[in-house]
Amino acid sequence: MRRTEGRAGDRAGEDEPRGPEDARRRTSEPPQGEGLSPGSKGGHSEPSVPVMSPDSCAARSLLHRASVLTMQTGNLLNWGRLKKKCQLSPSEELWDCIRTTLDEWSLKISPELLQESPSILECSVAQATETINPEEREEMKVSAKLFITGSEFSSIRDAVELACSALGITQLDSVIIAPPPIDDDVNLSLEHLQPYWEELERLVQNKKIAAIGTSDLDKALLEQLYLWAQVKPNSNQVNLASCCVMPPDLTEFAKQFDIQLLTHNDPKELLSESSFQETIKEAVEDSRSNEWTPLWLLRYSVIVKSRGIIKSKGYILQAKRKVPPLVHHPLGYES
Repeated sequence: MRRTEGRAGDRAGEDEPRGPEDARRRTSEPPQGEGLSPGSKGGHSEPSVPVMSPDSCAARSLLHRASVLTMQTGNLLNWGRLKKKCQLSPSEELWDCIRTTLDEWSLKISPELLQESPSILECSVAQATETINPEEREEMKVSAKLFITGSEFSSIRDAVELACSALGITQLDSVIIAPPPIDDDVNLSLEHLQPYWEELERLVQNKKIAAIGTSDLDKALLEQLYLWAQVKPNSNQVNLASCCVMPPDLTEFAKQFDIQLLTHNDPKELLSESSFQETIKEAVEDSRSNEWTPLWLLRYSVIVKSRGIIKSKGYILQAKRKVPPLVHHPLGYES
C-alpha cells in the first residue's frame, strides 16, 4: 500500500487576499509566532514552557511497563518519505527507520493497548506492513542478515520466527549472520562462532531456513568453520571498506568449495546500545531509555527472482529492559 503525500501548491490561491478589505485585514495581523502571547505583560512575553505531547506520554507509559520491545518497520518501499532522501549509509537508514517507526506507532496507540500494557510490546508501522502472497512465494527470494548484539543464542530462533511471521511465510531462503560481539582486544575464533552456527543449523534442519552464510571471515576462519560445520556455509560477505580487492586465497577457497562471495558496507557495530537508547529518548522523551538494551537486529529483502528487483525490504529488532519494568496499579499510579 503506497502512502500518498500532499504537494505544496495543491490548494494554491486560497490563502491569497481576495479584495481590499481582505487584504487590509491580513496585512494588519501579525505574522504567526509574533505579537503578545497569552499572559504577556507590557509587550514582554513570558518564557514558553515545553508541552509534552499526549502521544509521547502514552508511548512512554507503555515502554515503562514493558520488559521486551519488538520493533518492525514493515516494507520501507511503502515509505514515500525515504524515496525523497539521498543515498543513506546503513547506519543512517537504520536510525531513521527506528525514529520514524516510534513516531508513527506513538500516533496510533489505542486506549485498549494502553489499558492492557503488555509486557512484550510490539511497535510497528501498520500502513507499511506487507506479507508475501502465497501464490507468488516461489517467484520470490527472501534473504536476511542477522546482527546479534547479546549473548543469547536463542535470539537467532526468535529473529527468524518473527521474520517469517511478519512476511507470512514458513521459511527464509537465506540468512547471513554477522560476526558475534566480542571484546575489541579479542580475535574472532571458531569457538566464538560455534554456538551461533549450531543454532542456525537447527533452524535449517527444521526447515525454517534454506541456506546459511557468514560475514567478514578470512580464509583461515572460513575454512575452519567449513570443515567443522554439519551445514556448510554457502556464502561469505566481505566488507570492501577494509578490503578493496577480494583476497586471492579467500577467492580460491570459495571457488573450490562453491561458496559465494558477496560484498557489504555495514559498519562493525550497526546496532549499538548507546545509539538505540538515545533514539528512544528523542522519540518518546523517555528519561529511562538507558534501561533498554538491543538483543538482535534482522534486515530482510524480498527479491523478484526473474527480474532481480527488490519488492520489499525492512528491519525487525528486539530489545529487552535491563531492570524490572514499572508496575501499573489499578488506582492509576506506578511503582
